[in-house]
Amino acid sequence: MTARRPAGRSPAVAAGAVALTLSALSACAAPGSDAPAAAERSWDDVLAEADGQTVRLWMYGGDDKGNAYVDDVLAPAAAELGVTLERVPVADTADAVNRVLSERQADVEDGEVDLVWVNGENFATGQQAGAWLCGWTSMLPNAGLVDPDDPLVTSDFGLDVEGCEAPWHKAQFALVYDGARVEDPPGSVEELLDWAEANPGRFTYPAPPDFTGSVFVRQALYAVSGGVQNVPLEFSQEAYDELAPSLFDRLAELEPSLWREGRTYPQELGELDSLYADGQVDFTMTYGPATLPDLVADGTFPETTRVLLVEDGTIGNASFLAIPSTSGSQAGAMVVADLALSPEQQLAKADPDVWGQYPVLDQDRLPEDVRAGLAQLPRSEVVPPYEELSADADPELDAGWVTAIDEGWRRQIAAN
Repeated sequence: MTARRPAGRSPAVAAGAVALTLSALSACAAPGSDAPAAAERSWDDVLAEADGQTVRLWMYGGDDKGNAYVDDVLAPAAAELGVTLERVPVADTADAVNRVLSERQADVEDGEVDLVWVNGENFATGQQAGAWLCGWTSMLPNAGLVDPDDPLVTSDFGLDVEGCEAPWHKAQFALVYDGARVEDPPGSVEELLDWAEANPGRFTYPAPPDFTGSVFVRQALYAVSGGVQNVPLEFSQEAYDELAPSLFDRLAELEPSLWREGRTYPQELGELDSLYADGQVDFTMTYGPATLPDLVADGTFPETTRVLLVEDGTIGNASFLAIPSTSGSQAGAMVVADLALSPEQQLAKADPDVWGQYPVLDQDRLPEDVRAGLAQLPRSEVVPPYEELSADADPELDAGWVTAIDEGWRRQIAAN
């Protein structure tokens, strides 16, 4: 994130279409049906229409490096293409999705949101309500640099992206520990739970629905279920009823061994990071491990911070850029999404000094100089290379699982 950290809910729809313009919808959808589609046009026509447009990118505003990348790197590059890119910070991606859904209900055709950094439950919510423009990603020239068989970019938390969002960067969930205090680190998620019981008070996790706490609980589901192969990626009530009791029983058993005996949990990742930095716990976790070396270098985290490589792998996913059907600057949004996919922008964004986000482009399709640039990015003993970190990566469960598990945790763990 992750994301960094995208989550949301739903409403309904509008009607109408104007042919041959990107700002028009070729179809309007009711919840659960296909989303509005972009009219096919040449890329030169898209660039011509985008010239002079302003694109408002709504994105999580709590990541300083992400904010600086958009303001100082992506926006100036967009300006060279005639598009003014304005970053709109939000506390939760659901705020952007809810704004789009409200505009759709009101039949707005030139809304406040032109582009959204989104994935997971938020994307699914908008997709169900027909909130996203679809059928445009294949028009992006840089889309040809993405591996069409890469499941991380063809599906979003189990939901086929269907040309409704363009990939932006990849994320890999990572467990993080202090090697000076954890001399014999656990080798699996199940062993981590056992370690927590053997070392009372030295481990905790953010309370779902915090994005990182939520993925930790899904990671625990894989562990207590005997592995990824035993958990169907598509949600069903039958599978949940079969698998969830063991998960929540295990987390309830773990609770007395957690920090403050599980009477309270960090409400978001920043609180857990502070506990780790202060030495109150020995582990933290992240969806953005490339940022860890900076936290060590500036003294926030101890020098002995390390990523825990577990034999069962960890969950990986991708973040995307989606265009609302209510945007009046859809051509400009497409230009920004294509620019964000360019090898130059993907390389710049991968630099830990800039943002440290993992590229979504297929290495074999990249120009030689960009491949060389990626190979020359600084390496750190804190974080292994992405290829090693993402080895045996676990797939994301679909958004139905996320909602059900977060609610189950609230009722069966937080409420007891």
